[in-house]
Amino acid sequence: MRLIQLGSVLSITLLAACSPGGQKIQEGQVYAPALDPRGEAVDGLVVGHRLMDAGEHELALDAYTRAISTHGMNAEVLTALGSANLALGRLNQSEKLLRKAIEAEGDWAEAWNNLGVVLMERGKIAEAVEVFRRAYALDNGQNDSIRDNLRLALAKLENSSYGEAQEQEFKLVRRGSSVYQISLTNG
Repeated sequence: MRLIQLGSVLSITLLAACSPGGQKIQEGQVYAPALDPRGEAVDGLVVGHRLMDAGEHELALDAYTRAISTHGMNAEVLTALGSANLALGRLNQSEKLLRKAIEAEGDWAEAWNNLGVVLMERGKIAEAVEVFRRAYALDNGQNDSIRDNLRLALAKLENSSYGEAQEQEFKLVRRGSSVYQISLTNG
């Protein structure tokens, strides 16, 4: 009787090993499941803005890059790419992208503001003041972040001295979907 049970277990085990198992693949399908052609894709800019809000700047940069395929290299995409690079500390790339955004659409206050933040970070205070003034004028003074950035840039310009170097630490604070504010760090 034991020999029959052992034989049954062994034969079931061998038959199970011969089974292909796993998921059944439809004919013509290679590996990944097919996409639903009726499904709707989420806009890359929306995804990027949400990732920026979550602090995932590198992933946001990828989403903004994908948005180029649907939106093209318009001012909104350029500003988003510049803002993501700003958040990642890539000031040269950010400045180039924001300048291109301003060339494409010169009356967008957010792009001017973020360019001013980049210029402040790079130590170009006089140019940053002029850029913040332009952003403030375009926004009609409605945005508190732009006003505060202009105020800080003016104060730094007035307090600049040629003698001893004054080191101040700044940090960027994100306000809204793509506006940055400069604030002094405590310490």
